Amino acid sequence: MGVMDKIMGVMVGRMSKGGKEEMMSKMMGGDQGTGMPMMPQMMMSMMPQCLKIMLPNMPKEKRIDFVLEIVATLMEHGCADMSNKEKADLVAKMIDKVNA
Repeated sequence: MGVMDKIMGVMVGRMSKGGKEEMMSKMMGGDQGTGMPMMPQMMMSMMPQCLKIMLPNMPKEKRIDFVLEIVATLMEHGCADMSNKEKADLVAKMIDKVNA
């Protein structure tokens, strides 16, 4: 949780100093080292950690609904440009990971 507080503190601090446009441009424009926008990079590292913290504290019924919604969203948008074979391979990898 401390990491998230630090990130938000830096973001709020930069925005309040008039750097909102510059910061948003950097977040969406891409990182020179990876060629990937900053926001997806942050989400790829933060989201699994957030879920690890959040999910165990959710009531079971809400957790089930949430997991189904997240998986459906990941499949719909994560497979948008994949062939049927690529989708099947991804699903197979997911099943292996879940069963591990």
